[in-house]
Amino acid sequence: MVLRRFSACVLCQRTLLGMLVCRAKSAATHPQPQADFLKGEPHRKHPGVTNLKTLRLPEELHVAAQSIIHRAQVNQLPEHIRKLTNFLWSRKRAVEDLTLRQKAVSLEKELWEKAMQKGGDIDEQAMEDRIRRKVLSELRRTTYHWAPMKYDEELGVVYMAARLAGGYAAVRRALNEIKKRDPSFAPHTLLDFGSGLGTVVWASHACWGDSLKEMVCVDSSGPMNILAERLLKGDDERAEPCIKQVYFRQFLPVSPKVQFDLVTAAFTLSELPNVKDREEAAFTLWRKTSSYLVLVENGTKEGHQILMEARDTLLKKQEKTIYDSRPASVFAPCSHELVCPKLAHELVTPCNFQQQYQPLSLPRHNDRQIEKFSYLILRRTEAVEEGTKGVEWARLIAPVLRRTRHVHCRMCCPDGQLQHMVVTARKHSRDMYRCARSSDWGDQMPIIRDVEEDVNSDSE
Repeated sequence: MVLRRFSACVLCQRTLLGMLVCRAKSAATHPQPQADFLKGEPHRKHPGVTNLKTLRLPEELHVAAQSIIHRAQVNQLPEHIRKLTNFLWSRKRAVEDLTLRQKAVSLEKELWEKAMQKGGDIDEQAMEDRIRRKVLSELRRTTYHWAPMKYDEELGVVYMAARLAGGYAAVRRALNEIKKRDPSFAPHTLLDFGSGLGTVVWASHACWGDSLKEMVCVDSSGPMNILAERLLKGDDERAEPCIKQVYFRQFLPVSPKVQFDLVTAAFTLSELPNVKDREEAAFTLWRKTSSYLVLVENGTKEGHQILMEARDTLLKKQEKTIYDSRPASVFAPCSHELVCPKLAHELVTPCNFQQQYQPLSLPRHNDRQIEKFSYLILRRTEAVEEGTKGVEWARLIAPVLRRTRHVHCRMCCPDGQLQHMVVTARKHSRDMYRCARSSDWGDQMPIIRDVEEDVNSDSE
């Protein structure tokens, strides 16, 4: 009996030794590169991680918003919140005049061809009138009827109840990208275009409260500016504002030479009526940017396309008069400055991200909600961002699927292609594998260039 146990033990040792020898040979055949992309950080906090845990509104902001909503006593508030939320999420851009004319000409031509095929005597004047009426009727039926949002005090309160917490979460997540990747950036001045309830001020103060000295909020809506000031004062007119040096304006500063360290526009470009206005706004905001320009929109196809319009405007077009010669470069979320690969496929979901947050304490609000948003950060610099030799960073554009001994990552890569990478410790190094398991949707993932990767083109 003892001899059998001894033989079994020896056999196990030999088997284990054989496995170790095989692994050693495999490692010698496929050496894994060692790149110090961690920069001294643990894997769960590697430099590409920019996601935040469940966000909560600052206590002063939460209390002030609850007070204003309670005092307003809006009838059927939950129903108003639901309708406004659905309306804003499904909101589209206004149809351009040129597109509308082209559609009308195409319809008219099609109707005339059908009329001519029937033959017989045709009263051209009567037929022309009939076709014109049909064209107008079809255009009214199929064209999106865009109208500007006009906020009075009551609608402003409904908007606060519906969007304050979600808007704050999206902006805070976008700003955290700058704070994490550029820790030396300490803005002194801020310009927020389309400031609304002032969520950008609160989010920026949470990131750089020690350095910000001047914050200019621009919004054409007087009632929204009043609500934003009430929030800063805790719904008490006699109180001092929680955040100092915040100034409200209804128009942008006139001088083109006045610049701000940080310029933002959250859910604002989608409220402009046409491409020309959005292009002019993008140029104006960029002209006033000395370091970073942050644009945030809904995480819909419309929101994504609006941001890509602004991206193309600032990267490919040039103003007649240049006040600052430093060029624009994409800081986030794109890992390249090529055409967005998601625009090439109509069935592909938009480039969007998500942030979990705690909503206001209102009826029918869940304990936690998720804000889906798209964002774009451009910076004004001539220097190339310092990186680690042999390492590129790709953006995770979908939830990471963690499986036994491997991780599925869907990424937008520096070559402008969508990739589906299956990361394993054996093929991609232990460090990269552990980073993949610690990353999530919206983070950056390191790609070691001299590794033979198991990469497949993502057709979705």
